[in-house]
Amino acid sequence: MGRRERFQTVEHAEDAGKTVRRLVGYFTRQKPLVVLMLAVVIAGTLCGVLAPALQSNAVDIIAGERSGDLASTIALMLTIYLCYGISQLFQNFCSAHLSQRIVSRMREDLFGKIVDLPVRYLDTHSHGDVMSRMTNDIENISTTVSQSLPSLFAGLLTIAGTAAVMLHYCWQLALLSFVTVLLTLLATKFLSGQVRRFSRQRQRLLGQLNGTVEEMISGYRTVAAYDHQKLTEEEFCTTADSLTRAGIRTDVFSGVMGPVMNCIGNIGFVIIAAFGGYFSVNGLISVGVISAFIVYARQFSRPINELAQIYGQMQTALAGAERVFAVLDEKSENMTGGELADGGEWAVRFENVNFAYEKGHPVLRDFTLTVPSGKKVALVGATGSGKTTVVNLLMRFYDADSGRITINGQDVNGIAREEVRRNVSIVLQDTVLFTDTVRNNLTYGNAQASEERVKEAAEISHCAGVIRSLPQGLDTVLADGGESISQGQRQLLAIARAFVADPKVLILDEATSNVDTRTEKAIQDAMQRIMKDRTSIVIAHRLSTIRDSDEIIVMDHGRIVERGNHEELLARRGRYYELYMTQFAGRQT
Repeated sequence: MGRRERFQTVEHAEDAGKTVRRLVGYFTRQKPLVVLMLAVVIAGTLCGVLAPALQSNAVDIIAGERSGDLASTIALMLTIYLCYGISQLFQNFCSAHLSQRIVSRMREDLFGKIVDLPVRYLDTHSHGDVMSRMTNDIENISTTVSQSLPSLFAGLLTIAGTAAVMLHYCWQLALLSFVTVLLTLLATKFLSGQVRRFSRQRQRLLGQLNGTVEEMISGYRTVAAYDHQKLTEEEFCTTADSLTRAGIRTDVFSGVMGPVMNCIGNIGFVIIAAFGGYFSVNGLISVGVISAFIVYARQFSRPINELAQIYGQMQTALAGAERVFAVLDEKSENMTGGELADGGEWAVRFENVNFAYEKGHPVLRDFTLTVPSGKKVALVGATGSGKTTVVNLLMRFYDADSGRITINGQDVNGIAREEVRRNVSIVLQDTVLFTDTVRNNLTYGNAQASEERVKEAAEISHCAGVIRSLPQGLDTVLADGGESISQGQRQLLAIARAFVADPKVLILDEATSNVDTRTEKAIQDAMQRIMKDRTSIVIAHRLSTIRDSDEIIVMDHGRIVERGNHEELLARRGRYYELYMTQFAGRQT
């Protein structure tokens, strides 16, 4: 349906600040859980900061440099460590719930946006890339919220608390220890920039790779029929190799952060050992303080190392969130408008309509056509002549660039899209059935349809026998969109679905292209009864299916070149005559 071209995914401008602010908006919707998680993180951080201080007291008591009860000090220290462990369990519990709630809401927002997007967007974007944003990108966000974010909060609080205690005990030794922080920041800035760069590239290539796989699977018959397996494999491998290189670079720069931070941390231990011993000999600090400083130094460097490591994960999540928000920022299809008045007549008129999918490449040129109420008008012409575009404009999948389209004299641009589509049904050449029961597929356009209406539609469209042959009849679930039944049978069900919808205007876009000649004749006879009181537009390449049309419109390059009934057009020996003779007399044109 429509004009579909393949576009490469465009990498959006990087704006981490804006992305973070929008993510914060999802957190504010879960305030109680966020507050609870922060409380647990704060409690755990306090326990982690107090424990080494108690250890320092215990060491000084043993060394005789401090008076006190050793047993009670050790018991209190054990209690603090136990509380620290419990806080870690609660922290994981809270972060898991928080991540799933946020991601669930984000999935709902993204899916809601996708179903509201204009047809033009999905016609011009890789379906695999759109699916990748729903799956891979949101999953990265989920992982970051559940794992990296709590570590971020706890790490920042631990750094602040530990630094304060170290400055309290010995500000000289603390400042010497903090020298390593400068090295950490410089290394983090360089490595994280590389991680962000390659993680964005990896996400973009992953979306492109998913698009290639989705197209290959859905169109495998065509791939095999044209012996393009090798070319498709080469295309896949080219993208996969680029993805592999981007993934390796991302993982290398992410992985190297840990060893680099450990090396810097070891430098900090050397500083504490050397200067701490000197200060102790000169009576500036006690042995217990040195032991506490060793623990604090490790406790101070550990969250810095973790922050450096999770920074790459957070950059990947931000890149994914940016891609998700890019879809959410797309303009939704405008569904506003008035109602379509039922005046008893359902005439359709195109007045001087011009339209182009791409600027500078017009598809319809000054197109004018009237389809009288209750009449059947057929559109014929070569591929690309604009027949399907006429349907796209009438259904308001696209809006005309200029001109006017009316139903009962009402301009469709002033009518709500849902009103238009409620009264206009279409049967497409490419049949789409959903993974659901046959009954729900048939009532897709009219959920209130009675059982009698469904059975009548099945009989008229000659698919009643197909339904009876299924294991549970109308209650049979069509797996994978009806892949278990033939293409022709799926087409019959699609025709029945249009009948159940009971539209005022019926559009048949090559609706019988996938059925055999005998079934086609039977369907045509039934269609005459269905279309008798309906305004009908039929697009056909098989001219045998439109011989009884009230008017036949011959199109070429977006213009009407001939019009009339079957006999009149044959008598003129023009373009329609040439098409007809090509199909039925074997004449070459």
